[in-house]
Order: sequence, then structure tokens, then C-alpha cells
Amino acid sequence: MTVPTKNGRKLNQHSRTLLEGDDRAAARSMLKAIGLTDDDLKKPIIGIANTWTEIGPCNFHLRILAHAMKEGIRAAGGTPLEFNTISISDGITMGTEGMKASLISRELIADSIELVARANYLDGVIALSSCDKTIPGTIMALIRLNVPSLMVYGGTIAPGIRKVQQNGVEVEEKLDVVSVFEAIGARAGGTIDAEELQEIEDLACPGPGACGGQFTANTMATISEVMGICPMGMADVPAEDEEKKSVAYRAGEMIIDLIDRNIRPRDFLTRTSLDNAIASAAATAGSTNAVLHTLAFARELGIDFTLDDISAISQRTPIIADMRPTGKYVAKDMYEAGGMRMLFSKMLDFGLLDGSAKMVTGKTLAEEAASAKETPGQQVVRQSVADAIKATGGFVILKGNLAPNGAVVKLKGDESQYHKGPARVFECEEDAMTAVQGQQIEKGDVVIVRYEGPTGGPGMREMLSVTGAIVGQGLGQDVMLITDGRFSGGTRGLMIGHVAPEAMAGGVIGLLQEGDEIEVDVAEGRISVLLSDEELESRRKAWTPPNRDNVPVVMRKYAKLVKQADDGAVTNL
Repeated sequence: MTVPTKNGRKLNQHSRTLLEGDDRAAARSMLKAIGLTDDDLKKPIIGIANTWTEIGPCNFHLRILAHAMKEGIRAAGGTPLEFNTISISDGITMGTEGMKASLISRELIADSIELVARANYLDGVIALSSCDKTIPGTIMALIRLNVPSLMVYGGTIAPGIRKVQQNGVEVEEKLDVVSVFEAIGARAGGTIDAEELQEIEDLACPGPGACGGQFTANTMATISEVMGICPMGMADVPAEDEEKKSVAYRAGEMIIDLIDRNIRPRDFLTRTSLDNAIASAAATAGSTNAVLHTLAFARELGIDFTLDDISAISQRTPIIADMRPTGKYVAKDMYEAGGMRMLFSKMLDFGLLDGSAKMVTGKTLAEEAASAKETPGQQVVRQSVADAIKATGGFVILKGNLAPNGAVVKLKGDESQYHKGPARVFECEEDAMTAVQGQQIEKGDVVIVRYEGPTGGPGMREMLSVTGAIVGQGLGQDVMLITDGRFSGGTRGLMIGHVAPEAMAGGVIGLLQEGDEIEVDVAEGRISVLLSDEELESRRKAWTPPNRDNVPVVMRKYAKLVKQADDGAVTNL
């Protein structure tokens, strides 16, 4: 028996391959073993791809949301089946070899969701995500599957609150995980004691939810809403807000309507969606990981989208949201100010977004943003372009002999736009961190951390521990960091990541020697080592890649498939 819709399309058409007919009795029998009935099996089968884990706060609460989501699916006439995939916490693994698993996990998340959904002929999919790689990983999977589907973000963590004295008056200071990384640097530099570090550690992360500033998770949540794969207004509700369960319930109801109207990700995810994604990241001074993940979406969609396109969008998009880590406010403040809908409404008014882009709801971006409600007196988003925090976007693409294919730097506006200094060369993050903590880095130095790229890591670690330590020692404006790994913009200063090609692929960053003079001119978009072509060629002939025979199996597989950062570090064949 099938379940027709009002327009004659079968809501359960896809799952009939698995569940209908005498020859499928064994499959039905096994599903009855988990409590499903004949009536359940006649309904559309909806997969809930849950990235729940109790290793870290970001995804810790997703089982609660999945329960509410199931109730919404059942109320709308579907049968929910929840399955899990993996999640790696960047904040927990940061500064260790474990961080190499983070970017690799994006591919495994996408692969595992795709495999489960294809194997079980799911009629629709809702993905629950709530951290740096689960958001892009789930979106990549939904693009591949192209069945009626949507993504729901678990929400931001609340800020930690610390009471401090300012000019003899006790005030509340908002904390997040980057506050801890910077405190580690301050402790190493002797500017705070062990007790103060302990206090910041204890208060910074008060409960479930993803890191509170406009770091990778909240940047990608912003992107998910502006692209339309997460219904507008669902991502920015904080993790512990009671409204979040209502969001999950409504998402469960919505998936049945998407099947009814046959709305699929490739129907609305277009080149315009990608342009809007980068514009929203630039306007909020978001994580440079947005570049990596948006390129990955483009590769999944088969859309020509490059670093040059991203650079052009960023250069025409002013920073209008005053968000941490470079600004003052956290994601919860954005929600209380009016949320993403308010931000997008202002960006549309300022001509920074294309309102014709379609959303998963079937409405356009402009139609969704039209119902925005701005909290009177909010200070999170500026009221005009003339009052922008910075005239151009939050990140710049640099090119030159050190990064022929590109590198990414995040800027708010108070960083130095020009830096020239001697290279301090480190073969891995740990060596660089040892030097920083040993106070061996001086003003003017250019810290080079290499063999941390997609292939060389493998896995492209993020350098937040090193950069946090540099800033914590008061050197953020005087020391530059360059890596073929990732730097998401989690802290302040001139930090450059995603250098392509990477050292392991024969990139010039692998040819640098201690003391080589490095020049970066942000205004000119240039990143160079001041060496002749002849000298670089001579070094290239003498260069051999480091031995990676002892790389773990899962990372070895990844290294054989992964493309360079300027191609999104995807593993698509």
C-alpha cells in the first residue's frame, strides 16, 4: 500500500523499493523487531542524521532535539528513523595530533550519511549538526543525496560570564573558548597567574552548544540559513533556549511538506547561494573556514566557484556585524538583537545580498527576511554601510610566489596591512607552540608552520593554540603566522592560512629556510618570499618530502584522495 499526497505524488515512493512486496518481508520483519508496525512502514520513512556525541558541548544536546524532531515527523504523517554519524571537537583536540582528524571527519560525515540514506532508500532526510565540521559535512551529504531534506543547527553555547574589576567597578566580562586559548598564552607570558587561568577555564564554556563567537560553527550556521538549507530562524536559536525544541518539532513537520512539494537541495542551491554565503561570512567577519567549506559545496554542486570569486565578494562587502573574536558580541547577542533574519534584512537593504535566491521553504531570501524584527537599540549590526566597522569584507585572498594558488587572511581593520620580517620555520604545530611558549618569538618575526596541509598533515590542523598563545603574549599585532594548515580567524592579528599549494605538494612554503625574508602586502593582495626564481628552483631540486610511512590508515586513505585547499580540500573523485 502506498500513501498518496494531495497532488498524487507518493510521499513514500523512494522507500517502497526497500519495504513493499512479498520479497521484502524479511526487511519488514527486522524493522518490526525495533517496534515499527505495518502502518509505520507504509508511511514515508524519514532519516534523522544525528551528529550527537557526548565528547564536547557542541553536539551534546542533540538527542533532545532529535526526540522533538521525531514527534514532529510523526505528527505530520511520517516514520522517523534516527541514525548517528561522527563528530570531532576542534576545541578539545586543538594543539594535538588529534586535531588532524577534524577536517577528515567532514568527509566521513558526508560519506556516512550518504551511505546510510542510499542503502535504506529514505524518502527524506533531516541532518542535525552543531559544530565546525558537522555543518558542512551534513550539507555536503544532502547535496549528494538530493532528496527532500534540510539541516538544523543545534545552536550556540551561552557566553561564559566572569566578574572583573575595571576602574574600581565590578563588570561582567563575556568569555568563550578563545578566551581560554589566549589565557594560556598570557599564563605562559607571565601576565596572569595559575588561579586566573583556572577561573577562565572554569567559566568559559557554561553548557551545551557550539563555540559562542562568530567562529566556524556560527559562521557556517549563518551560511546555512542564507543558503536556505537550514530554514531561516532555526539556526540562530541558542542551544539551551526552550524554543530550540520547538524548532526541531517544526523541522520534523516541514520535511513531509518538502516531500509533498518535491523540493530538493539542488533546486535552490545555486551560484547565487554561494555568493550570498560568502557575503554573509564577510559581513560578519566570520571564520576563514567558510572559504574552505563553500568551495567544497561548489565542488559537490558542480558549480565553477574559485578563490578569485570569493575575493571579489569579500572586497565589495563591508563588515557590519560586531562579532567576536574580532568584535564585541557573541551569537546569543545576535539572536537577541533580531537574529539572522534581521542581519539578512539589513544586508538586502544595503545591496549586499541577492534576494532572489530560493530557500528550502520555497520562498525567496527576500521574502523570508521581510518578517525581520529588530530589537530597538541593538548594537550588534550597524545601521548603515557608512557606519561599517570596515569598508571591505572580513577576509582577503593573497597570492604571490609563496602561495601561487592563494592563501587566506582574516581582517577586521586594526591589523597591520603590511609586514616584512624573517621567517621562523617550524615543521609542525607542536614545534611552533614550544617556541612561542618558550618566548623565542620576537616582534617582527614571521612564524611559518608547514607540513600541516590537507596531504601533509594529513588533515589540515587549525592553529588556534599557537595564535592564541601569540596574542596572549601581546604579540598579536607584531608577529605574523603563515601556515599551509588552517587558521580560521579565531583570534586577533595578521594570521594567514590555507596556503596553496601546501609544502607536501611541493609548494614554496616547503622550500623556506630560517631567516628568509617574507613580505605580505594586504592592500596589494600579495604574499611573497624575497628570493629569486633561480634560488627557489635550486631549492626545489634539492627538496624531498618528509616520510609519512607511519601515518594512520584512515589518514593515509584521505591523503591519497584529498585535493588542495583552494579546491575545498574535498575528496571527490
